[in-house]
Amino acid sequence: MFLTPGQTGDNPQLLPLPDELRDLELDGQRVRVGRVPADKAYTHPSTWKALRERRIKATIPERADQIAHRKAKGSAGGRPPAFDHGLCKLRNVVERRFNRLKQFRGLATRFAKRAAYHRAEIILACIVLHLR
Repeated sequence: MFLTPGQTGDNPQLLPLPDELRDLELDGQRVRVGRVPADKAYTHPSTWKALRERRIKATIPERADQIAHRKAKGSAGGRPPAFDHGLCKLRNVVERRFNRLKQFRGLATRFAKRAAYHRAEIILACIVLHLR
């Protein structure tokens, strides 16, 4: 989990996550990120390129303007990225979890003045939700 200033965009924060998970071990085995499901906010070409370089598959729907731009180029626009609607629908599990976290009043309104306190609140809320 990374805490960022409120005005920071989501897209630049995506790429450090697989690198952090690569150093993680569960039950003596290294964790490998195989696929990243994300929403249309992550469709920047630099994100696609960085995920390809890390050999991570992406399930990200294309934005309408990107589809139109690719089609306007004709055959030079390339082929559309592979997209699995079934895997994309599983993203809603994560979205629902964020909505459950927002029900904790202290998290939603950010009462904590320091980032370390806010991070601790998030971790405690995740533990409470996991135990329910």
